[in-house]
Amino acid sequence: MIYGYARVSTRGQAKDGNSLEAQENALRSAGATEIYADAFTGTKTQRPELNKLMAVMQSGDTIVVTKLDRIARSATQGIELVEKLLDRGIKVNVLNMGMLDATPTGKLIRNIMLAFSEFERDLIIERTSEGKTIAKMNPDFREGRPKKFSNAQIKHALSLLENYSYKEVSEMTGISKSTLIRAKNMI
Repeated sequence: MIYGYARVSTRGQAKDGNSLEAQENALRSAGATEIYADAFTGTKTQRPELNKLMAVMQSGDTIVVTKLDRIARSATQGIELVEKLLDRGIKVNVLNMGMLDATPTGKLIRNIMLAFSEFERDLIIERTSEGKTIAKMNPDFREGRPKKFSNAQIKHALSLLENYSYKEVSEMTGISKSTLIRAKNMI
């Protein structure tokens, strides 16, 4: 039996052909008849669909993934998982690398690719952290969702409250009554 496994870190991930749909299409093209898919970060070891897949696979089966980093992002986790599969007699086919095997050369290539995947993930985390640190230097920085209305729009709406009701101002500006009350209480 040929099984496919797809993983995205987030449901909205679609960069570089990593969307679940793109992975599933590639896995079907490679002969996978059953596909298991998770939307969990690769750093998590407990992924429900991967666990289900591990439970049903038997010796002689093949697991197909589009890229090695879809099955594991840490080198240690990936090495352990691939070795466990190979020891159980399960073939591992990584579409952008080919069949993995237990030969010394196969292990070397697999370990190097897993190390690069882990390195790439660490760089992404580092860049994200640096970007957040830089953003926090801006006096207007605010964690969370961006404001829907500018300070000028809120100020204008508050000035309208002198002649109109909250409901009327809300209808005129599109700013909710609760936002107007909150802004007025901050004055």
